[in-house]
Amino acid sequence: MLLCRTVFGGIVKKVAFYTLGCKVNQYETEAMAEAFENAGYEQVDFDRQADVYVINTCTVTGLSSRKSRQAIRKARQLNEDAIVAAVGCYPQTAKEEVESLPEVDIIAGTADRIKVPEYVEAFMTEKLSRGKDKFSSVDNIMKKRDFEDLKIERYKDRTRAFLKVQEGCSQFCSYCIIPYARGPIRSRAAEDVVSEVHKLVKAGFKEAVLTGIHIASYGRDLGELRLIDLIRLIHDVDGIERIRIGSIEPTLVTPEFVSSVSKMKKLCPHYHISLQSGCDETLARMNRRYTTAQYRKAVELLREQIPDVAVTTDVMVGFPGETDEEFEKTYEFLNDIQFSKMHVFKFSPRKGTPAATFAGQIGGSVKEERSRRVIELSDRCSKAFYNKFLGREIPVLYEQEVKGKGGMYEGLTPNYIRVLAKGDNSLVGNIVETRLISLEDEYVIGDI
Repeated sequence: MLLCRTVFGGIVKKVAFYTLGCKVNQYETEAMAEAFENAGYEQVDFDRQADVYVINTCTVTGLSSRKSRQAIRKARQLNEDAIVAAVGCYPQTAKEEVESLPEVDIIAGTADRIKVPEYVEAFMTEKLSRGKDKFSSVDNIMKKRDFEDLKIERYKDRTRAFLKVQEGCSQFCSYCIIPYARGPIRSRAAEDVVSEVHKLVKAGFKEAVLTGIHIASYGRDLGELRLIDLIRLIHDVDGIERIRIGSIEPTLVTPEFVSSVSKMKKLCPHYHISLQSGCDETLARMNRRYTTAQYRKAVELLREQIPDVAVTTDVMVGFPGETDEEFEKTYEFLNDIQFSKMHVFKFSPRKGTPAATFAGQIGGSVKEERSRRVIELSDRCSKAFYNKFLGREIPVLYEQEVKGKGGMYEGLTPNYIRVLAKGDNSLVGNIVETRLISLEDEYVIGDI
């Protein structure tokens, strides 16, 4: 039974969303939410009863898939009569597995997500007329060549806007399922990106975060246009005050690239450069297309030309064949580079990827210990980076009040230091000069 209510003589149905994974998924959920609202739905929080639950899944690791299944089961527990839709990367790569879940009514992949409200209506029609208990729409993503432009016209509850500019990946790292989930690279037309930035400015946003599955490949399918060209176009938009770019490859960071970005004052001095391993032998087995020497040079270029730059990264431990010696090479490399933050992952074999069948699979206890060591190193590196800025006044874009912190509001510096400061709701959405005074857990305490 649908939990709809009557408003002005019409029927308003309720939809709730649960998003796992990356910033691209967050953007896509926002686009789907707007599509449902246009179809007459009211959006509610996921932990409330709704008529339709949409779980935007992730499958980058085995844990991600497990969390996706848990969210699907929770939706069914919240309302056993609701329609539950599983969409995104997990059903794209494991359609039959998701279809076998008794809690799922609708299965959709990583294409045509804007049509999910239509799928809900189609499911209801099919169920009523033919008694079908599943509706599935998972296309062959490897045949996709066009960027799916998920337009967003209304923006809510954001101070920083995620802006999807690229889809797909053609790198095929040996451990990664994402190329099979997202298909080949497709770039969003530059004029569409710039048009959306203008809308963001009108909506009051100060910062645009450029996201994509492999953003460094932006433009390769469009001709001569490249990511740096797109950044320049956005930089020229009046009213946007900050531009931040998502994860990039070290091969993108050339002297020419750094020379260009160093002149763009709106571009945040924060670069997330994916590493995965600090050992060349491991990188080769991963099919990563750079060496540690190339990576080190990229970091040096940024630090030489961009004041106060933050460099963050991803590190994977326990890749098949990673010996103690290889891990120690990685550890020493990480210690030498001194990242401002590291996201640490334990290798998770993904069915369908080459690495899942590699010899030399590493035991769980070894991966756990290596992860612990790198996380501890990351914490020390982060504190050392933050300490360099104590006593200085830095502009902070405040995002929200932190519950349970007694009127403290959190925000970000241009170089991705998360700051907590005492204030009121007038801070939200504004950039305010803040003196950084001390460290507390993962925050830097500021004084306005």
